[in-house]
Formats: sequence, C-alpha cells, structure tokens
Amino acid sequence: MTRQQLIEQIRQKQTYLCVGLDTDLTKIPKHLQSHPDAIFEFNKAIIDATLPHCVSYKINTAFYEAMGVKGWEAMERTVNYIPNSHFKIADAKRGDIGNTSSQYARAFFEAMDFDAVTVAPYMGEDSVRPFLEYEGKWAIVLGLTSNKGANDFELKQLLSENGETHLRAEFLYEHVLRTVAKWGSTENLMFVVGATQAEEFVNIRSIIPDHFLLVPGVGAQGGSLNDISEKAMNADCGLLVNASRAVIYASENEDFATEAKAIAAQYQFEMKSYLK
Repeated sequence: MTRQQLIEQIRQKQTYLCVGLDTDLTKIPKHLQSHPDAIFEFNKAIIDATLPHCVSYKINTAFYEAMGVKGWEAMERTVNYIPNSHFKIADAKRGDIGNTSSQYARAFFEAMDFDAVTVAPYMGEDSVRPFLEYEGKWAIVLGLTSNKGANDFELKQLLSENGETHLRAEFLYEHVLRTVAKWGSTENLMFVVGATQAEEFVNIRSIIPDHFLLVPGVGAQGGSLNDISEKAMNADCGLLVNASRAVIYASENEDFATEAKAIAAQYQFEMKSYLK
C-alpha cells in the first residue's frame, strides 16, 4: 500500500485506528477455544466486526510463532483474510545482518502479504535496508517505545556532531530518528512511538514532521488519544494508533465481536473529531 492510498483510506473512513491482533488462545472466549482453527476463527470475527472502523491491522507475530506450525498457518490465513483496503502490519521487530534481513523481508513481503514490518535499528543501516527495497512496502522502525526499558538506552543522552561539527547533547532515540530518516523516505518508512511517551511527541515531530507514526499503547496501556492527536498529527494525519486488548478482548463471551465493534466505533468517533 502506498502512502497516498493509506491517506485516502484515513480520509474516507475518518479514522486512523489500527486494530492489534495479539491473539492469545488462552484469552479468547471459551466457546471458541476447542475449535480446530480457534485463532483464525476469532480473528475472522474481529476483522468482520471492526473493518468499517479501522484502516489497519497489526499482527504481533510472537503470539503465532509460539504455537509452532499451526500458529504460522493461522497468521497466514489471517493476513490473507484482511482485504487490501487495509494496511497490514507484521509486528515482528526484525533486524539482522543484511542477508538475514533480506530473508525476513521475503518472508513477510513475498511469502505473506504484509504491507509493513516493524524493525529494530540497533544493527544499523544494512539491517534495515532490505525492508526498504520493496515498492509499496514499509519498514516501521522502533523509535521511542513505551516499555520501562526505554530508559536503559532510548532515553540516554549522548554527544553527537551537528552540521557545524559542534557537539550537542541528544537522546539516543533522537539520534535514531535523525539517522534512520535518511535511509528511506516518507513513502516507505514509519516509526514506532509509544502512546505513553506523549510528552515527547512535539519534539519528535520537530525531527520527523512528515513521517507516519505507529503509536501503540492506547487503551489498556493508558495512552491518551487526545494527547497523541493534538501533539503528533500532521497535515496528512500521519498516525496509525494501535489498540489491541481494549478492542479484541472487549468481551469474554459469545458477544465478543459485537463488543469489539462497539469499542472500535468509539475510537473512530473520537478520531473523526481530531482529523483536520
């Protein structure tokens, strides 16, 4: 999916909601747990219910990989079921030496029909480059995450040279944003910024004003949709705000899809009021 196609979907539907399919077999309604294809049946119902209210789905691959072959099959069936009108993200956080990253890119962009893969930038440009070489595909690079461990590296300050060769202090995450932004463009590169880091969004937008941001952490993790929209939205919206547990586990009963639809519709209603 191209940037323009994504923007058109956001404008048409008046939503920038991304539904996270972090599907855990132990948490889906009990009446589905004995189904031979329980994960896909659950995902299918969630997708059918939320399709009009979101523009994207994010599949956290860990929940599927943990189930072995059956999990991979459920993931592949799920991504194939999502229509091409919706932006499909493999939340896999890959990133390795170039030839290995090339195989990861093939797995998610060729063997499976994802539009984007989340990528860890720690190993540098050659570990990210293979994900940027597919037309109409995206690398979503970890920028500033919402976990406590972000303080271990991302929020540490370092000295770096500016254009005048003077040293300046900046957070590591700022250096990552400035550096990685040069590797791709706003057409194939997004960044992950956690919703609970709302105080940093203004600064982040000063560094990457035009890139799309994937923002997890709304809902169960307590991030504020109002704060994110106010501080991080740009002229093209520039946001995909992910909600996972708040949507897919809205109910433990047989009405789970109906309740998921209601929560997704609430997000859409609020997002419509923020869109410029």
